Amino acid sequence: MALGKGLNSLIPQQKKVWSIIRKETGIVNSGNDRVWQINILDVVPNPEQPRKEFNEEELHSLVLSIQKHGILQPLVMTERQDGGYELIAGERRLRAAGLAGLVTVPALVRTATQQEKLELALIENIQRHDLNPIEEAYAYARLLEEFNLTQEQAAEQLGKSRSTLANTIRLLDLPTVVQKALTKGDFSAGKARALLSLKTEKEQVDMFESMMGIKMSVREVENLVANKKNNNKTHKDPNMTAQEKKMEERLGAKVIISGNIKKGKIMISYSSTDELKRLISELS
Repeated sequence: MALGKGLNSLIPQQKKVWSIIRKETGIVNSGNDRVWQINILDVVPNPEQPRKEFNEEELHSLVLSIQKHGILQPLVMTERQDGGYELIAGERRLRAAGLAGLVTVPALVRTATQQEKLELALIENIQRHDLNPIEEAYAYARLLEEFNLTQEQAAEQLGKSRSTLANTIRLLDLPTVVQKALTKGDFSAGKARALLSLKTEKEQVDMFESMMGIKMSVREVENLVANKKNNNKTHKDPNMTAQEKKMEERLGAKVIISGNIKKGKIMISYSSTDELKRLISELS
């Protein structure tokens, strides 16, 4: 069976009578939670799963591990009204279990709201470093938009700093070609964030294409971008450029400082009412 197929091809979806009683494993989790053995055919995927890309080589390695050692960490699921189960966290293990020929998987069954499903799936993937930067950015953006959370609230829920969350979301402002490279792992988030300092999409794409195939550190990319900006701004003071970058990292927004050390102005860009309110609160 091809590893690249969707979850539905590994876990057949069919109408059935839910007559199989879940079997207790005897493992007691924190509190009153218990881990149960759940039939794979009774499980449907989590619609809130932020992860879209699954590395076939890593999945194959997990299949071999499960065949030899079984599943060591339980999946997390919630019960559906029709008697089946909906996955909250552990889709890669579920996929691998199906490929390994397992009939049941160990799972912690709990109740969860739609927001909690997204948060739990996101947290698990982040802790395992399973999300690529663009998947992570989209998941953060969904938390803010769909559940009306502020960046501070979302960051607190996920155990992240507000600036980290804001700077990750900013990756969605990059040109499509750069986002695709981030998704494939051909370009790092650190280098991509450096490109955000360039004023136009054309400049970002040109800089990105000039770097492809060349081994460069994040610091080297930042210096290259700074030189580009200096040339565009009639040899702008490198110290002012460094201050721009420092403020951008702190505020999670594009910053332009014009003038000199004695006199000038600072321009901070925003793209939504919520972002404006956040920046005002941040600066007040």
